[in-house]
Amino acid sequence: MKRSTPFVSFAAVALSAALATGCSDSASDASAGAGDWAGQPAPGATGVAPAGAQDFGLFRQILEAGQIPHPSTLDAVGFFAEHKLDYPAADCGEDICVHGLLAVQRNLMTGGQCTLLQVGLNSPVDPREMARPPLDLVLALDISGSMRGAPLRAVIDGLIAMVDHLEPEDRVSLVTYDTRAEVVFEDVPGDDHETLLTTFGGLASRGSTNLYDGLFEAFRLADKAPDPARQRRVVLLSDGMATAGFEDAGRMQALATAYARRGVGLTTIGVGTDFDVELMRSLGEIGAGNFYFLENPEAVREVFTEEVQTFLVPVALDVRLEVHAGSHYLVRGAYGMPGFSAGLRSGYAELPALFLAGRQRASDAIEGTGRRGGGGGLFIELMPASRQAEVGEADQVGLVTLSWTDPTSGERREQAVDVRNPHGAGEVPTGGHFTDATVEKGFVMLNLLVGFQLAAELALDADSGTAIGLLRALRGEVAAWLASHDDDDIADDLRYVDLFIANLEARGLNTPVFQPPEPWPQD
Repeated sequence: MKRSTPFVSFAAVALSAALATGCSDSASDASAGAGDWAGQPAPGATGVAPAGAQDFGLFRQILEAGQIPHPSTLDAVGFFAEHKLDYPAADCGEDICVHGLLAVQRNLMTGGQCTLLQVGLNSPVDPREMARPPLDLVLALDISGSMRGAPLRAVIDGLIAMVDHLEPEDRVSLVTYDTRAEVVFEDVPGDDHETLLTTFGGLASRGSTNLYDGLFEAFRLADKAPDPARQRRVVLLSDGMATAGFEDAGRMQALATAYARRGVGLTTIGVGTDFDVELMRSLGEIGAGNFYFLENPEAVREVFTEEVQTFLVPVALDVRLEVHAGSHYLVRGAYGMPGFSAGLRSGYAELPALFLAGRQRASDAIEGTGRRGGGGGLFIELMPASRQAEVGEADQVGLVTLSWTDPTSGERREQAVDVRNPHGAGEVPTGGHFTDATVEKGFVMLNLLVGFQLAAELALDADSGTAIGLLRALRGEVAAWLASHDDDDIADDLRYVDLFIANLEARGLNTPVFQPPEPWPQD
């Protein structure tokens, strides 16, 4: 049902156009069994995630601290990575299987038609049983004065816990950096626990933050003796901004790009709330690696132990995902794909790597402080090609092609999935059409992402009233969906919707509470 829209700020309207998904699900219409179903997901396969952010922990911690997050702290890849999606069985005969799922439904805020193509990636490989190649692992650790006390203690505990997950063939090097970078040890075997534990336990904080020197020295060590049979990776950890040496972000990004081309991957880890989130996120994406935010000591241990086997070793390199729309559709946008470039009829994304995720089933209980390891989702929004003829013939929705390089054999692989709609373009059957329940969850995820982003922008524009109105409307729909769906990921998201509302209310209103703005003015 169309909601009336009172006056809203210019920033709200501008952002709403930029975030025009058209594909946020109506909980009342998308309840299980209400729509046109094409199949059921098959839980149990391992998710596959793109390089980049692997959580939205910084956004969560800011809300938990009673503050209002800046829009830049929420990343679609990281948000989706904390949601496990069950795709069809991974029985394609490759280490990566591609699935094309379709949803046609009325959107949450305006009731307008939306067509969502969800690209699912999973693997028959169990990360717990994966025979990974030996690692040349270089740790670049920030030991500047701001790491003194609890932050450094938590990192030390995480490193100590990581030691048990190393293999004898692994080689570990350690670079610490404060005002300058220092090589503490080189090429220590993974089973030399005495050296590793003693050195980690003796780390102490001092000085300022020369992030560039630490990164440069780590890359130099990782690249000094390249061996194609071994994986080379730098893990950069920092809790702050660069305050010494070269502080230019572009110079550090160029460094990561150059070494990524030489086969040296980079994973970045941010600690606390004062680090340069945009720089650390971009370095992870550029460096064919991941970006993590460690909000507390337990999160440190989770990343360094439970996920060390998966986030360090890619399952695919030089990935290219192409989407070609059917004759009755146009490509409108994409979410969860870093660097997706879209034209009217097609779009593509080039990703440096894909990684195995840790969680096996969406129904698995959430353990610890985060939901990392879900694998996430890639969402492509389509719209009917003709405004005049809203309903077209039943036809191909799109062709999805994934190509990648096998990191073990070096061979190029390719898979293609043809996605079709039994209904005409622009036609929304009663209750909507869903390939399976996974697309339902995808709708709700997309609603939450867009709602969080829009509320953060509204708050930044001093329009708390509209932000509260938007979040309240979102909360009602998500709660209604959860009444008939048991999903820990979405239930946890709802908790942060409540926190966001409470923080905005505590700050005091500077505008009236309105219903959500029209986020899709061109619909």
